Amino acid sequence: MAANGANCEQPRRRAAAKDKQNGRSIDKSQKENKQKDKEERMSLVLWRRPVTTLHYFLLETLIKLKEWTLKEGFVFLFLVLCFVLSIMYSTEGAHQQGPHIASVTLAAYECGSTDFPEPPYPDQIVCPQSGALETGISLFSIMSKVRLEACMWGAGTAIGELPPYFMARAARLSGADPDDEDYEEFEEMLEKAEGAQDFASRAKLGVQHLVQKVGFFGILTCASIPNPLFDLAGITCGHFMVPFWTFFGATLIGKAIIKMHIQKLFVIITFSKHIVEQMVSLIGSVPRVGPALQKPFSQYLEAQRNKMHSPGGDDNWLSWVFEKLVLVMVCYFVISIVNSMAQSYGKRLQQQRRKELKTK
Repeated sequence: MAANGANCEQPRRRAAAKDKQNGRSIDKSQKENKQKDKEERMSLVLWRRPVTTLHYFLLETLIKLKEWTLKEGFVFLFLVLCFVLSIMYSTEGAHQQGPHIASVTLAAYECGSTDFPEPPYPDQIVCPQSGALETGISLFSIMSKVRLEACMWGAGTAIGELPPYFMARAARLSGADPDDEDYEEFEEMLEKAEGAQDFASRAKLGVQHLVQKVGFFGILTCASIPNPLFDLAGITCGHFMVPFWTFFGATLIGKAIIKMHIQKLFVIITFSKHIVEQMVSLIGSVPRVGPALQKPFSQYLEAQRNKMHSPGGDDNWLSWVFEKLVLVMVCYFVISIVNSMAQSYGKRLQQQRRKELKTK
């Protein structure tokens, strides 16, 4: 009897081992397919497949517009308003907050006043021709001058943190695989939390624990201090079902008020007149190459001062380089949007193919 039981047990063990091996092979096959799909999506860029990328970009744009107008009319109108405002700021150059605040700071010290035009600015800032100049430019007067633009920029960055939150929240509610690399990385981090040893993993875990345990003030802290891990905070809040207004309220206050003032104060102090002059003099003190490097910077600052008092005039090569650099940044921003939208449509097609294979 015992021998018969042992004989029956052996086939069961073999079958269980075989099922386990088959499960591992299926998991491996799924990972390989996901990697292939990811590589295929990453190839959808303008410099490799321009026609297909533009085609997918247009189709994804139409799908998004249709979805938003049918399901979220108010949200769609709000996003259109944000898009229009962002286009207005991008055409005027105010979305480049660092250079914009720096130019306002230099103009305020040179003009002795902040009474030049309000946003949207013309192509260049010109000092007022009439009116009494202020006896002294204070830090707070410059901060007040750029407060509106900086606040809108901070609010825009807060809105940009919503996609990771909604993606993680939807995945947690549905229990489905979101097919998102960032979310998969987050889940792997949670599984390996106790064995994490490297600094990057410990930093990510620190953000997760801070957000999970402290709540509103933890999110506020992460949003207020410039750090590259805040996207992980958005995924963490969505995964642990943090209420929307707790997450967005803390993010908006942190980015549009606290972080905005920190960055604005740093730029204003850095580009104050006496500090800029000290930096130019330090460049001249560099052995051998110092005087050659100091000359174009001095010419550029002098040209900027002259422009603020009288519009027009020739630009030197340094200003030409700065203009082309801004143009390249804007072009890169537009190209990255087109590539991202095309890859989203490619991902949509891959998910549709997988569903069709499952139904067969």
